[in-house]
Amino acid sequence: MKKAKDNFSTQAGLYAKFRPVYPDALYDFIFSLKPHYANAWDCGTGNGQVAAKLSERCHLVYATDISQQQLDNAVKKGNIHYLQTRAEATNLPDSSIDLVTVAQAIHWFDFDAFYREVYRITKPSAVVVVWCYNLPRIAPEIDAILDDFYNNTLDGYWDIERNYIDENYSTIPFPFEEIENKPEFTIDTTWALEQLIGYLNSWSAVQHFIEKNGNSPVPQLAEKFRRVWPENATLKVQFPIAMRIGTT
Repeated sequence: MKKAKDNFSTQAGLYAKFRPVYPDALYDFIFSLKPHYANAWDCGTGNGQVAAKLSERCHLVYATDISQQQLDNAVKKGNIHYLQTRAEATNLPDSSIDLVTVAQAIHWFDFDAFYREVYRITKPSAVVVVWCYNLPRIAPEIDAILDDFYNNTLDGYWDIERNYIDENYSTIPFPFEEIENKPEFTIDTTWALEQLIGYLNSWSAVQHFIEKNGNSPVPQLAEKFRRVWPENATLKVQFPIAMRIGTT
């Protein structure tokens, strides 16, 4: 089995504070596909934001992650059962799950082993939804600085799995009855510059850079942003979402 990577324990607090929030329309679409989901599994739950939304409409939500630090920072709800475990080998009961969600995480998994686990624990015709978001888009002059940082400053510091996000999950295996007719979703928010900086500090490649070089590349980047970011302004930020969805 592929070795598990834990790239987010170190900055779990930043992850919980600065990661963007998925739109309600995404969840509305998922819940429009079935009359009801009794039990859900949010895999790679991170800060628990997806699990919290699922808990509003599901009887029980299992939320798993390999990082205990992430789970310690996760949203707490009475019907969310958090488990520190690999995605590919859980102790969830056979044929018990109606809905599986994986947000911004499946690219880290051993695909074959994970999908075997999905088929083991899901009921017939369960819904499986995986999605990711790519680089935020703000304004041309800001995007140019961010793209240079992503492609050049952090070149060689991204894990190879990041390629799946660059390809909008189009190249991941997805062995389910796929639903092709689905809406396009985006995360739309407004941020001050410090929120963008906090988000960038949560990137795994930034942590790899710090580990190798002993310093962070973000403060120098922040100075570049300050030259073009209107003073004390909050700007519209949009993250494009890519989704794969199907049934077992």
